[in-house]
Amino acid sequence: MARKVVSRKALREEAEAAEALEKAEGGTTKKKKKAPAKRKKKAAAEVRVKLFYGVFNQSLKRVALYEFNQKKQAEKKAVELSKDGKTPHFVQKVKEAIEE
Repeated sequence: MARKVVSRKALREEAEAAEALEKAEGGTTKKKKKAPAKRKKKAAAEVRVKLFYGVFNQSLKRVALYEFNQKKQAEKKAVELSKDGKTPHFVQKVKEAIEE
């Protein structure tokens, strides 16, 4: 399957000939550019979050949740769950959305 090879020069000559023919007939060759469509901005819904301390195991499953001001209790719980050679637990900050 051989394709016909057309050079850019030949294509340009054809385009110029078509433009000249259209001008002779009285038509316009330039197209009007459309204005870009305006995008609507979505209003960002305000989500309030509260900070907690969570006690997690090695597989990142939350075992317990404590208020932010109860960090010492969360650390005690992590140490209690980790002792006796069991899987280690750790304390990490957790942000959760609150509903009003």
